[in-house]
Amino acid sequence: MTFTITSDHATLVEHDQHQLHGLHHPSGHVDPLIVDRADGVFLYGTDGRQILDGMAGLWNVNIGYGNQELPDVARDQMQKLAYTSSFVGMSNPPSIELAAKLASMTHPTLNTTYFASGGSEANETAFKTVLYYWRRMGQPAKRKIISRFQAYHGITLAATSATGVEAYWKSFGLPLDGFLHIPNPNAYRYRGDVKDGETIGQAAARALEEAILREGPETVAAFIAEPVQGAGGLVVPPDDYFPLVRQICDKYDVLIIVDEVICGFGRTGTLFGYEQWDLRPDLMSFAKGVTSGYLPLGGTMISDEIRDVILNAPGDEPWMHGFTYSGHAASCAVGLANIAIIEREDLVSRSAKQGERLLAGLNKLRDEFDFLDNVRGKGLLCGVEVVTDRESRTPDLAKAKAVSNVAMANGLRSRAVGGNTLAFSPSLAITDDEVDMMIDRLASACDAVG
Repeated sequence: MTFTITSDHATLVEHDQHQLHGLHHPSGHVDPLIVDRADGVFLYGTDGRQILDGMAGLWNVNIGYGNQELPDVARDQMQKLAYTSSFVGMSNPPSIELAAKLASMTHPTLNTTYFASGGSEANETAFKTVLYYWRRMGQPAKRKIISRFQAYHGITLAATSATGVEAYWKSFGLPLDGFLHIPNPNAYRYRGDVKDGETIGQAAARALEEAILREGPETVAAFIAEPVQGAGGLVVPPDDYFPLVRQICDKYDVLIIVDEVICGFGRTGTLFGYEQWDLRPDLMSFAKGVTSGYLPLGGTMISDEIRDVILNAPGDEPWMHGFTYSGHAASCAVGLANIAIIEREDLVSRSAKQGERLLAGLNKLRDEFDFLDNVRGKGLLCGVEVVTDRESRTPDLAKAKAVSNVAMANGLRSRAVGGNTLAFSPSLAITDDEVDMMIDRLASACDAVG
């Protein structure tokens, strides 16, 4: 019997009621874009719509849609070995080679990877690993995780607790105990106090130090941060922020988890976001761009110091952590091929170049529309705020949503993150003409909304 999937739009809309969709009330899912195929930066719906995907899925389709090399890699690997356990005593060639490749690409102290299926699992792995590390180091009281407001670190229990957006907490009674949040280094609307003579970067770093001292350094296990905050509002930190954060964490013996789930694999114009500020991670989580979304994959890289603690633990106190699909052979094979494409096509440099073009276009729109302000970004991770007026900088959530909706109707997919920031993270392979098309379609939406 041959299995077929209908292409009839009305039938698909009806059948779509049998699944839940994330991060909104189901009543809002009334006219879904049901994507039947995609190519380059474009999505094609079963209702005939063509949409320029300014978000590259969920910040993740770095090489673009419709690549024919990765499906061939997945097929060949699946025909040979789709999956086997990676628990103790077993492994597989693609996961071995991908771990080795990642060790050659990242910070010199990061040479060991544990694979997961996505970013939430990767951060869960990081949290459990720092708890294990400190117990093995004879400091079991070090259990608290400091994050930042407007951070996004995933959607599982601990990852949601680290996420610094209240909307993710209130329906579930989160965050869990032990997760703390401090102001982020948002130079446009910093929410902490700034002392005379301080920069925003210095003030935000001081907020971290004060939190560590308030809680007691003997209780703080780690600080987690995205190099550029994504879903919480696209916050690009001042250049003096992360060097100070590293100094503070070293001073108080606090580990740094760098969340590269969005920023990694070229998104910010460098291979990893931490490179923008020469930040040394103790742990690094990744996902999304490692396979450009062609198959699920994520992971956590750990420093040599943490690895040695795990390897040298007593036999009756092992690192008791694991996922069924860790090191999935087909996903890892696709990850290797995807990284090869990123390198071969020089997509990291392309991200930096096209990001400059996108920022220039957004700044041109800011000059044209007085409700747009605070254009910022790194590489192809860019945003612009919608405000009631530039003097007060009051976020205009309703207008941001309206602009996003009209843009979608005009064939451009953006996303209003942090309530009022129109975010853009297109494929790293986007062309000059396609960047210009994004700007033109956004301009039309802004003009229509007024």
